Amino acid sequence: MSAWIVALLVWVAAGARVGRVLVRPATVVRMAIVVAVAAVAGATTVAVPDVAQALDELVSGDDGANGASLSATLGVSLWVCAGGAVMVIAIAAWPIASRNLRPVAAVTYAGTAILVLVTCIWSVTVGWVVVACCGVFTVITGLRNLVWSPLGRGIAIFTAATAFVTVLAVLQVFDPPSYQPGQAPFATPGWAWSVAAVAIAVAAVWILVEVWIRARLLLRRTKSLHRSLTDRFPEVVMTDGFRRTTTVLRASDQVAHIMDAMYLQSGGGIETVQPTPPPESSRERAVVVARWARDPVTSEPLDAAWVAPPKGMSTRRWVVAVARAYSATT
Repeated sequence: MSAWIVALLVWVAAGARVGRVLVRPATVVRMAIVVAVAAVAGATTVAVPDVAQALDELVSGDDGANGASLSATLGVSLWVCAGGAVMVIAIAAWPIASRNLRPVAAVTYAGTAILVLVTCIWSVTVGWVVVACCGVFTVITGLRNLVWSPLGRGIAIFTAATAFVTVLAVLQVFDPPSYQPGQAPFATPGWAWSVAAVAIAVAAVWILVEVWIRARLLLRRTKSLHRSLTDRFPEVVMTDGFRRTTTVLRASDQVAHIMDAMYLQSGGGIETVQPTPPPESSRERAVVVARWARDPVTSEPLDAAWVAPPKGMSTRRWVVAVARAYSATT
């Protein structure tokens, strides 16, 4: 049952990446992610004991490469396909190759197809060597591009999962299993391959999930401030009749509405009084702006310099800081 659950999780990640390609431009990197995750999903499906036994019953004897069973040969070939797609993703991160990414990707896919044929006809050991080499290159590239951001965290998980797969592929080369018919093709050890496959699936959808969660949190944190300001300045909300949109776009629109409304409340850049200059502390500044947004009549007038995000702070973080202070004021 656990093998089926692992296969289902990876297929869900593959479906999410296919949906991403359908709604966004199908770039070389996005297509490579789809190919990589789909290949891993296929490999995990072949690794299910029931599926492996059913495949091996299709042929009589060991008709696979180098005496390996059909399920083992097919499973290794799928991991080779995943390694080739991962190579395309890693190559895209290098500035020299990224300028001519399409031809490089085509050559990489062609080479992967040839190696898959070699794996199926000659020896599955060659396939594991290819997977290990692709993994080493991907890990080196991933370590060069680690940053603290949603994309960087996804790269970190993907790099760790690829490093794990590389170690397992090396173990398959130096300590190959028997590849007997009816057995899972990756039996050294089976749980490790499941962990690696799930980690790759998580890395593939990490940025999609994190961006959605962050957008939901932003909508919740700025809900009260947004409602108050848009009731006061309804003209900042575009009413074009299309209310349905994604969570990420609604969060971005809500930030824009809040900034536009605060700018209008400050006078739209027309200074009628000489306000106090904003303090250096962004927290103190957010508290003052929040009180002014709640009650502009009795509060001290503020100009656009107060409304603008402090130096070094993004608009999103600034709006969240004001919204938190707004919720804390009475």
